[in-house]
Amino acid sequence: MSSVESKIEENTKGEVDKVRVSIRSRPLSDIEENAGYASVIEVDEVNGQIFISGKHLKSRSSNRSFTFDTVFGPTSKQLDIYNDTARPIVNSVLEGYNGTIFAYGQTGTGKTYTMEGDRNDSELQGIIPNSFAHIFGHIAKSEGENQFLVRVSYLEIYNEQVRDLLVKDPGDKIPKIHERPDIGVYVQDLLSCVVKSVDDMDKIMTTGNRNRAFAKTNMNLRSSRSHAIFTITVERSDLGADNELHVRMGKLHLVDLAGSERVKKAGVTGDQFKEATNINLSLTTLGNVISALVDGKSTHIPYRNSNLTRLLQDSLGGNSKTVMLANIGPASFNIEESVNTLRYANRAKQIQNIVRINEDPKDALLREFQLEIAKLKKKLEEGSSSEIEVQESPDIPKRKKRLKRKVSDTILTLEKELESEKNSFLMKKDMAEEEKQVAREELQLKERELGRAKQEQKDLEERLADLQGKVIVGGVNLLDKAEKQERLLEESAKELKRRKEREAKLAKKLEKTEAEKLDIEEKYASLQEEADGKTKKLKKLWKMIVTAKQELADLKAENHLEVSELTDNVGLLNRELSLTNLILSFYVPEQAMHLIEDNSIWDESIGEWHIRNLAYAGNNVAREDTTPDIDYDEVYGADISGVYLSYTPGYKRTIGEKGKEKTGVSKSSSKERRRKMPAQDKAGYPVSKSASVIQKHYA
Repeated sequence: MSSVESKIEENTKGEVDKVRVSIRSRPLSDIEENAGYASVIEVDEVNGQIFISGKHLKSRSSNRSFTFDTVFGPTSKQLDIYNDTARPIVNSVLEGYNGTIFAYGQTGTGKTYTMEGDRNDSELQGIIPNSFAHIFGHIAKSEGENQFLVRVSYLEIYNEQVRDLLVKDPGDKIPKIHERPDIGVYVQDLLSCVVKSVDDMDKIMTTGNRNRAFAKTNMNLRSSRSHAIFTITVERSDLGADNELHVRMGKLHLVDLAGSERVKKAGVTGDQFKEATNINLSLTTLGNVISALVDGKSTHIPYRNSNLTRLLQDSLGGNSKTVMLANIGPASFNIEESVNTLRYANRAKQIQNIVRINEDPKDALLREFQLEIAKLKKKLEEGSSSEIEVQESPDIPKRKKRLKRKVSDTILTLEKELESEKNSFLMKKDMAEEEKQVAREELQLKERELGRAKQEQKDLEERLADLQGKVIVGGVNLLDKAEKQERLLEESAKELKRRKEREAKLAKKLEKTEAEKLDIEEKYASLQEEADGKTKKLKKLWKMIVTAKQELADLKAENHLEVSELTDNVGLLNRELSLTNLILSFYVPEQAMHLIEDNSIWDESIGEWHIRNLAYAGNNVAREDTTPDIDYDEVYGADISGVYLSYTPGYKRTIGEKGKEKTGVSKSSSKERRRKMPAQDKAGYPVSKSASVIQKHYA
C-alpha cells in the first residue's frame, strides 16, 4: 500500500460527528429602538426554534420557523452559552480531538461579543476567555502523572492576506498557507507561543487585538474588518497500558468571522469598500463549500477559493468537532439579512465530519521537550562530558591530571585547588621571577576553568528550568485569579443541566398530551366529522405548500440580490485589473509579457501561478555567481547570436561555414553593433516606443 493510500485510509477512520448549529438573537440596540424598528424574531429556547414575522419580508409571506440544536434569546447569559455550546468541544480537545467554534452573522449582530465579551467582568466574558479558565481548570484537576503543553497562535485574514497578529512589524515576511499529507493545512512562519497560565493567554490575546483591523461603519461602531482565528493547541502525555508514554494533541480553533455587509447599508467607501468586498467574497465561498458538502453529489469542494475556507478545511467536512454559532439581529430593518443567516445555518447543520483522536502526532512538541529534559537531567547528574586539563604548580612534580567528575564535584575541587595554590604562591616569596610568572598563568588558567564549569552548570540548570516550566504537570493549581471564573462555569453548567432535565420532562409530557389529543381527533363520530378533519389537514398541507412557494420566491430574490452585489464586486476587480494592465503595458515589453505568459503554469493543488524553470532565471543564478568581473568589450566582440536567438526569435537564422549559426549581421565593431540593436531594457529585452519615452522621462 502506498503512503498516499495509507494516509487516505487513516483519514477515513474515526467516528461521524455532525456540525452542531446554535443561534443567538441579540436584543434591540438603542439606535434601533430610537429609530422605531420593531422586533420581528421570536425565540423558543425549549424546542430550539426561531420564528420570524413574515409581514416584514419583501415578499410579504407568512411566518417562518427554523429549528436548530440550541437557540438563545436576547436575555441569554454568556456562561450558559459557553456551557451549552463550547464546553463539550473544549472537553473533546482536552482528550485529543480537534475542535472549532466559529461565530457567523451579519455585521453588528454581536459575534465579537459572543466570542470575547467583556473580559473585565467574570459573568460577561465570552467563549474565548472562558475556554482559558476551562483548560487550565482541567489541568489543575488531572492526575499527577499527566503532563501538558499548551501553546497559542493568533492570526487574521485581511483582504485575503494572512497576517500574524502576534508580530507587530512583520516587514515583508507574509505567512503562507501550505498543506502536508501528515499534518494537513498549516500556516508557515506563524508564531506559536507556549503558555503556562490563564494570564499568559490573556496577555497574548490583548496583544493580538491591538494589531487587528477594526473600523466604524453605519452598521457598527467597531466593525471587524478581518476574519480572526485564535488557536489553542493542547498536548498531553499519559502512561498507557504498555507502560509507555503516549502523546495526544488537540487543536481548538476559535473563529470570529467578519460580518457580511450590504455595502449601501453599511455606507462604506474607499478602503472599507474593498474590505467589505473581500469579506463578502470569502463568506460566499464559505457558503459554496457548505452547499457542496451538503449536496453530496459534488465531486469538488472549493476549499481553495479563499484563504478562510482553506484554514477551515478540517472544520468543515474534515477531522474536527465543530460548532457554528450564528448571530442574528431582531430588528425589522435587518430582517432579510437575518433570514439569510438562518438559511445559511440551516444548511450547515447537515455537514458531517469524520473525527478521531490525534495520537502521537508528527508536529507535537511535548515529546521533544520530555526527551530534552531527560538528557539535561542526565547531564547534570553525570557531570560535564568535557575533560578539564589542569597543570600542577612547579614545586610539585609536573604532570597532567584529567578531571572528569560531576559538575558540582568539579567546581568544589577546582575551588579548593585554586585556594591552596594561591596560599602556596603567597608563602613562597623566594621563587624566581620566571617561576612566579608560570605560577600566575596556571592560577589564571584554573580560574578560567572554574568560571567555565560554573557557567556550564548555570546554563544547564536554566535550560532545564525553562523546559520544565513549559511542561505543566497535572494536579498543580494554575488558576490563580481565574479560579473564580472556573467555579462560575461549573455552577452554571450544573444549573443548565438541571434546567435541561426539567425541559426534557415537560417536552415529553407535552408530546404525550398531543398524541392523546390526535388519537381522540382521529376517532370520528360521523362522516361529517371525518370530512371536517380531512379538510383541516388539507388546509395545513396547503399552508405548507404556500410557505414552500414563498420560500422559493425569497430564495430567488435573495439570489438576485447576491448576483447584483457580486456584479458590483466584479466591476471593482475589473477596475483594479485595468490599472494593472495599464502599468504592465507601459513598463513591461510586449515580447517579455508573451514570454512570461507562455511559461506560466497554474498549480491547481495550491491555487497559484508559477513560472516554468524560474530557478534557472538570471536573477536567481546571479545571487550565487561568484565569478570575477567580466571585460564587456570581449563579450560584445564574441559571437553570441545563438543566445540572442533563444530570446528574440525575430532575427533571421542562417547556417554559415562549419555549421555555425549566424544572425546575418556583419562583423562590425562592438560599438556599431550596439548602435544598430533596438532599444533594450536592463534585462536585454526590446522595449516598446511608449516604454522608451517613459525611460527617457525618468532618466
